[in-house]
Amino acid sequence: MLLLATQMHAQEQVCKKTDDIAAMEQRRMIAKNTVTGLRSLASGNFSVHYYKCEWQIDPAVNYITGKVTAHFITKGSSTSSLTFDLSNALRVDSIYMRNNKLTFSQSPSLTVTINLPSNYGNGKRDSLTIYYQGAPVGGGFGSFVKSTHNGTPVLWTLSEPYGARDWWPCRNGLDDKADSIDIIVTHPAQFRTSSNGVLVSRVQNGSNAVSTFKHRYAVASYLVAIAVTNFSVFTDFVQLGNVNMPVVSNVYPEDSAAFHNAAYIISNALQLFSSNFSKYPFFKEKYGQTQFSWGGGMEHQTNSFVSSYSEGLTTHELAHQWFGDKVTCGSWQDIWLNEGFATFCADFLYTENYNPIQYKANVSGNLSYIVSQPGGSVKVDDTTSVGRIFDGRLSYDKGAFLLRMLRFTMGDQLFFKGIKKYLNDPLLRYNFARTADLQRNLESVSGLNLTYFFNQWFTGQGYPTFTVQWSQGTGSNVANINISQVTSHASVSFFQVPLALTFKNATQQKTIIVQHTVNNQAVIDDLGFKADTVLIDPDQQLISKNNKSIHLPAKQSAEITGVSLSPNPFTNGINVSLKDASGKKILLQLFNNFGNMVSTKTVSNYANNQNCLLTVPANAPSGNYLLRVTVDGKLATYNVFKK
Repeated sequence: MLLLATQMHAQEQVCKKTDDIAAMEQRRMIAKNTVTGLRSLASGNFSVHYYKCEWQIDPAVNYITGKVTAHFITKGSSTSSLTFDLSNALRVDSIYMRNNKLTFSQSPSLTVTINLPSNYGNGKRDSLTIYYQGAPVGGGFGSFVKSTHNGTPVLWTLSEPYGARDWWPCRNGLDDKADSIDIIVTHPAQFRTSSNGVLVSRVQNGSNAVSTFKHRYAVASYLVAIAVTNFSVFTDFVQLGNVNMPVVSNVYPEDSAAFHNAAYIISNALQLFSSNFSKYPFFKEKYGQTQFSWGGGMEHQTNSFVSSYSEGLTTHELAHQWFGDKVTCGSWQDIWLNEGFATFCADFLYTENYNPIQYKANVSGNLSYIVSQPGGSVKVDDTTSVGRIFDGRLSYDKGAFLLRMLRFTMGDQLFFKGIKKYLNDPLLRYNFARTADLQRNLESVSGLNLTYFFNQWFTGQGYPTFTVQWSQGTGSNVANINISQVTSHASVSFFQVPLALTFKNATQQKTIIVQHTVNNQAVIDDLGFKADTVLIDPDQQLISKNNKSIHLPAKQSAEITGVSLSPNPFTNGINVSLKDASGKKILLQLFNNFGNMVSTKTVSNYANNQNCLLTVPANAPSGNYLLRVTVDGKLATYNVFKK
């Protein structure tokens, strides 16, 4: 704990806020995993479309008395029992279906199995009510936590990924969302409750108060939460189109002024994310933030729980309302659809618009962290390991950089159009998604085949190291460029990427984008000036490391002599002849300005001064081309022009 605290303090000095979030979530998950394990055990023969949750709690006491009514729909041809997730630390007192008492059994495997009054066929709708109580066991970082702030008791919940069953009976996996939920909390009257949705009433009843919340959007069980203490409550409003939406903050009184002064961060981020993606997903209700006694944040639906008002944490958790809440990852293999997106929004998109100095620091810091190890995929390859699921380097930072690279590959217009389509896909909105669903929507709007991209950056591991060799002939402004790469991990032999190269001298510069598709790729470009330096990926749009630029003297661009070309400029083809190549193998290759090969020809047994015609497709556009002539492994390159 002390070591982690020291590491996190050091990270805060360089404003690595999302690393703080990842580290804290990982730590919390490790603690919880020792208690509950990493899977839902609820039966698959039903889904829940509505919960009514009635809880009685005192923040000074680690105890809950609950009554949860679940409206369900059965699946399968014949169903005689239903199994809910529920910790065996909680005791079920009774279960009723209207006025009929049902039999049930609790098992050490964290479930309660309920016997139905008869066999139910597919699509049968009904409801039942579970009465239970007990002292939840959820570890010191989540599920159901009793602590204090400034000497005052506080109770809060945090259930990702399977901690909901530690304090209430539910279906607890990534396969079921309730259409809506009502939450009714009875608590000592001197305290206030914060939860999902809209607070519709708070009624005092003697020494207790009853707070009622309604939420009318589909919600995953792990995103349901409550917190109770002596909150200071203030409400701001943000204009989202024609909606003036409330932003409700429940914070500790001692921190109220600081949270209030930082409220502009939420307003800016809500408007930015709404304009770039889609209107805030729960605009008919509210957005809220609730302070809790933990070292990070959690994206409870409509109500993010946060430990502080920092820019990185606030914007990260808000972004989850789109990515994680409206559209939720359908497997922990795809946690990057939650965490990578939230990191992208907080580290890159928000700071790019509102804190550009911090933006550059975030990009450099995240990139350095990603390439600090040679391997690791964004796809989680071990969903039984909480450390692997919530890996800050891979699920958070590399996931965010995957999106940064998609944006660079597709361009802003198509990228954001594709993300909007993903969020509003009828199969995905307020539902679950896998990485293939994101790919499908991005391809639909762009017309691109992105299979190679996701194979490289989502499934594959590692990164490329680029070497760029270049030269300009005496008196020429045309640059002859050769691009090669090696990869850090064997899972990807070559990364196909758009590579930015910035050529410059003391007074001029020009950036070209090369579609790097093959190793030892030849490219030519008329820079319009004599350069002395080339910068590889100057804006850090790609994951790469140890890139090298080599400026070759002009005379080194050719290793063979006696080559004649005609005509130049050419129209339909180029005649090539050599003086001293008798009996040798000749390879002719013509590349366009993007490094793509346009034409090639091989002569296995060349005769001196033999004329070789390299034909060029009629639809090849006019402009600069590079002709590469290879003789027994020796190379010469020539700038040619098509009329």
